[in-house]
Order: sequence, then C-alpha cells, then structure tokens
Amino acid sequence: MRTGIGMDAHRFERGRKLFLGGVEIPHEKGLGGHSDADVLLHALMDALLGACGAGDIGEMFPDGDPAYRGASSLTLLGDVVEVVRGRGYHIVNVDAVVVCEEPKVAPYRNAMRERIAACLDVDTTEISVKGTTTEGMGFTGRGEGVAAMAVVTIVEAAR
Repeated sequence: MRTGIGMDAHRFERGRKLFLGGVEIPHEKGLGGHSDADVLLHALMDALLGACGAGDIGEMFPDGDPAYRGASSLTLLGDVVEVVRGRGYHIVNVDAVVVCEEPKVAPYRNAMRERIAACLDVDTTEISVKGTTTEGMGFTGRGEGVAAMAVVTIVEAAR
C-alpha cells in the first residue's frame, strides 16, 4: 500500500471557464493556467504520480509544451491513471479538499465525485471531495483564486 499527496493553486482570471473536479461551474471568472487549470484534478494527478513514484505533473505535462495548452485535465488525469496502472498499482481511495470562498463546492460535489470515479474506473464511494474556506484569510480568502489538496491510496494490483 502506498500513499500520495498533491496540492495545487491557481488565480482567478477573467475570460476563462471554471473547471473543478472535471465539472464546468458557472462563475464570472475561471482559473488561469496552461491547461484548463482544474486545481482539484491537478492536485489529484500529483498525488497519484507521487504515490507510485512517477514524479509530478510538471514533469509529465510541462507548461511550456504547446500540446497541453487548454488541455482538459480529465484527459490528463486519464494519462496519469495509465501510468499508475502501468507501474502495477490499483487506486483504492481519494480524499480531496477544495479551498475557496467562492464558488461553493457542495452543489457540485456529487458531479465531481462521479467524473473523477469514472476517470479512475473506481466506485464513487472511493472518492471524497470536500469544500472549505479560509474565513477571509490569504489569497483564497480574498477571492483571488482556488487551491486544492488531495491524498490518495494505491495498492499493488493482483497479478
């Protein structure tokens, strides 16, 4: 059994769509970044890559590579899942938290869990997504952006 942790943060940017957990969320601003800037999926990808000893998303999907410009983080997560499986592991559990004042995560939580579970080919009961605020403190508290953290558990796949 192995565990990985991931964290990501992006600032809000006008003129972009907001994606969290693979779900497009109606909001006046999206997140700035090279891909679709889905901080939740980026944190999850880093956690998975770390758990199986495969580096991080910056190595796998360099932001200087035009191939990933505007890329769907769900597609990138699918590539990460293949790396995890290719190294002989099965994903057992995901526990994630999105940190922001807005938008509220709760109305989209189940859709996020379903998208993530489908991409990881696991049951939704193995995916936890929570939202929290920093009560006005820091960049997320000032409404400047969104952060996310994820912890994953993987096990060696049966041979």
